[in-house]
Amino acid sequence: MKLPKLLEEDRNNPEIMALKAAIKANKDLRMHERYQTILLDLHGVSKKDISKIIGRSLSTVYNYINAYRQVGIQGLRLKPPTGRKPFLTAEQEQRVYQTIVNQTPVDVGFPAKMNWTSPIIQKWIERDFGVLYSDRGTRELLYRLKLNFTVPTYTLAKADPAKQEAFVQESLKNIKKLLNREIDRILFIDESMIRDYQALSRTWFPKGKQKIVPTYGKHHGAKLIGSLDYETGEVFCTQEIQYTAQEFLSFLEKLLTKYNNQNIVLVLDNAKIHHAALIQPFLQAHQSVLTLLYLPPYSPKLNLIEGLWGWLKESVMNNVFFNTVQKIRKAVQGFIHEINKTPNVTVDRLCVQL
Repeated sequence: MKLPKLLEEDRNNPEIMALKAAIKANKDLRMHERYQTILLDLHGVSKKDISKIIGRSLSTVYNYINAYRQVGIQGLRLKPPTGRKPFLTAEQEQRVYQTIVNQTPVDVGFPAKMNWTSPIIQKWIERDFGVLYSDRGTRELLYRLKLNFTVPTYTLAKADPAKQEAFVQESLKNIKKLLNREIDRILFIDESMIRDYQALSRTWFPKGKQKIVPTYGKHHGAKLIGSLDYETGEVFCTQEIQYTAQEFLSFLEKLLTKYNNQNIVLVLDNAKIHHAALIQPFLQAHQSVLTLLYLPPYSPKLNLIEGLWGWLKESVMNNVFFNTVQKIRKAVQGFIHEINKTPNVTVDRLCVQL
């Protein structure tokens, strides 16, 4: 049948026109499949061919057509999932959430149990609510409550929140100065020891086997002093034999040479070498271009370059055996060289707004 004649017949068929209107108004791909099935059927296409066109089984095609013939277009509507009725009330689920977040198992009567596991939670729910979940059901409940089985992280108990907030406010003032070009750079400074005996981390490996990483069991490594440019993401790093005030002074001299005596704010922690008498004459001589902003005690998270060391280790150090310090130094140098090719990535990863 020629297309113009077919279109004319469609316009004269209210049933087809209603279906086409539904297709035009539809935005759900699943409903489009159902409408398409009926339209093809009304145009005389065989059930077998319809099955091939929509990529569904023949029984599914018949189900769509039968539903349409019995109820019309309404018969094709997607039915909302009924779901299983929760075993716990909303109030009970909220109690589960608050208990896990704010208490330990020992607080609710499980002696010598300080960490929540799904079996303990399962037992606690059965004891307190009289509801028995399966292992899988318990985990599904926890996921639905937006709880995850994760590794905690440390925070320093002696940190002073008031001092940290004051530091953040002072940093924001300097960032504003940077934006207004009252200063040229904000550099975050830190030292790190990159050892030849690094941590192991997850990696892809043949199933049923475990990657074996050799080690001498010693703690040789490379000592680094580095700076992170808050605005540009550039990393400048030197490798040292030891950490003394002399090495730190040398690093400061290299920074001023590198940045051609620009007006710089240095953010750094309270290590002894950062306050040493040896560096005071240098700081006094360059106080017009160099300002030191010391972090509050116990506040490593406020030093943005801290993230660089973890990034370095997970990228080129973890799960690797370096049999000489020289190879560690080469790996570190290669990493710094690579990330400085795309400093915008470093900005996005490390230079977050304080």
